[in-house]
Amino acid sequence: MDATTITLMITVSLFLGSLGVVAFIWGLKTGQFDDQEKMMQGVLFDGEEELNDAAKKERKKKESHDEAKKKDT
Repeated sequence: MDATTITLMITVSLFLGSLGVVAFIWGLKTGQFDDQEKMMQGVLFDGEEELNDAAKKERKKKESHDEAKKKDT
């Protein structure tokens, strides 16, 4: 291999690596990894159907809580 090929490979590798680091930092700043409840529910429930049922119950609970808040105001 000659020097230009190695230089090109190193340049492309550094660019892709820095792009990955920038994407990771962006994900951290925007809260992409903050959904701890979803991960815990995935551990607690065995199947996809059970997880979907739990998510539906959680949504209904939140909706009823929001409706109760609206009635109070």
